[in-house]
Amino acid sequence: MKERILNYYNRIERLLKENSPDTDWEDVLKEHLVQVQFFQHERFIHLVVTVLFAICTFITLLGFTVTSQIWYVLLLIGLLVLLIPYISHYYLLENTTQKMYDQYDEILKHIRSK
Repeated sequence: MKERILNYYNRIERLLKENSPDTDWEDVLKEHLVQVQFFQHERFIHLVVTVLFAICTFITLLGFTVTSQIWYVLLLIGLLVLLIPYISHYYLLENTTQKMYDQYDEILKHIRSK
């Protein structure tokens, strides 16, 4: 997903910078809206998963502090190993989707200027 979102974002950036007179901005806008919806859905799913992992991590930490059983530490390490990449991936999805909103505005400017 990381490669896909970055490739798409960069492709639209190139289109906006080139500003070719042959570009059909209406089609670009339609495609962009569909792609943004896909990425918004992906972002929402990763938000849910990340929050659930964070809650599980917190509960595990709480369980360890209450009972001092060593298996909680092993579970905590496993959850942290998964939580950190989830947070990193969600960060990428969130920021890139926000940048795509700016791209949307730029595409609209191109349509309105014609």
